[in-house]
Amino acid sequence: MSHKVIILGSGCAGCTAAIYAARANLNPLMIEGMQPGGQLTITSDVENYPGFPKGIQGPELMQLMKEQAVRFGTEVISADVSKVDFSNRPFKIWVADKLYEGETVIVSTGASAIWLGLENEKKLWGKGVSACATCDAFFFKDQHVVVAGGGDTAMEEATFLAKFASHVTVVHRRNELRASRIMQQRALNDPKIKFIWDSAVVDVKDVSKNKVTAVTIANLKTNAKSDLACDGLFVAIGHRPNTELFKGQLELDVKGYIAMKKLPSMETSVPGVFACGDVQDVIYRQAVTAAGTGCMAAMDAERFLTHHSLVSF
Repeated sequence: MSHKVIILGSGCAGCTAAIYAARANLNPLMIEGMQPGGQLTITSDVENYPGFPKGIQGPELMQLMKEQAVRFGTEVISADVSKVDFSNRPFKIWVADKLYEGETVIVSTGASAIWLGLENEKKLWGKGVSACATCDAFFFKDQHVVVAGGGDTAMEEATFLAKFASHVTVVHRRNELRASRIMQQRALNDPKIKFIWDSAVVDVKDVSKNKVTAVTIANLKTNAKSDLACDGLFVAIGHRPNTELFKGQLELDVKGYIAMKKLPSMETSVPGVFACGDVQDVIYRQAVTAAGTGCMAAMDAERFLTHHSLVSF
């Protein structure tokens, strides 16, 4: 059986695409992927998503989106895709050894923050450890936060955090920043931002208190370690788009994000395959922008199906 629309991923972009496709009577199939609900499932308080003036827990928001998609007729498979073939339509999607075919595909597999790889970092995700200042800076008003990184992302995070935090400490592995000159100057000139050079964050405390109370910093030249009291750790060493599955199938940019061919359309290099959310967004990476592109991808898919006489109403 060939589906009209198959959606890969179930974060804000995927669920919104499913809602719109289902409302258009396209009976979409949504394959949830390795992290059902996407990055918001590891976010505690979401206070910048429209319609929730008192805020909402990330997992709850994603559960509501999924329920809404299912209510309108989305079929959901809780599994991960093992292989795709976009060479001909209907497109082929494998989940383990089972084959699904779709006249259109919407890729919303997202991007993953690159973490430091610390055991306690994982345990304190959403409890003071974050990878998104735009999402979480508000929670650190008049507090001390640490930013790990030295590129454009880290400087952008630090300068944004400085609008809320009492002070920001940037910990960087080298003795000079990798960021662009304008981003460097902005951070270096901010009186709230201080730097610790030639150092790395090697631990986060305190799991027993279920919140961040300090980070352990190691000087990479002397190997000396010390604890720095703080209220939050922002890891800003980049994001990695979840596109390994699509290498050789879709055109990717130099950073591995899906290249968009006909903006503002969400069409990829393969007609009939669309992408939305963080898998193609290297700039904004917000829940609301992901949802917006999910809507756009679903509408593009519907127009593609109509243009090729693959649906009738």
